[in-house]
Amino acid sequence: MTSENRILWERINGFAEEALKDIDPQKTPVSVQLDALRPVLAEIAAEKGISLEDMFILYMDLASEAGVEAEAKFQEDLDGNGNSFANMANGLQ
Repeated sequence: MTSENRILWERINGFAEEALKDIDPQKTPVSVQLDALRPVLAEIAAEKGISLEDMFILYMDLASEAGVEAEAKFQEDLDGNGNSFANMANGLQ
């Protein structure tokens, strides 16, 4: 993720922490969650001179990248301790 995109991601997440604080993501449709983020996404879209639709796409791309980074960090933390997920699962047998 580029530094510019990381700033956008952190800005959106900051807004989301407040806007989605009372929403259960497991029980709330994604469309409702995205609608709650619309104000910050529209603001960023206007600043960047892109359509709101393109901003939604960028947001989803950033969310995917953040998920990949989080998973890689998780695996690194596990592997760094000699505790890969496979080793932990095998140890439960």
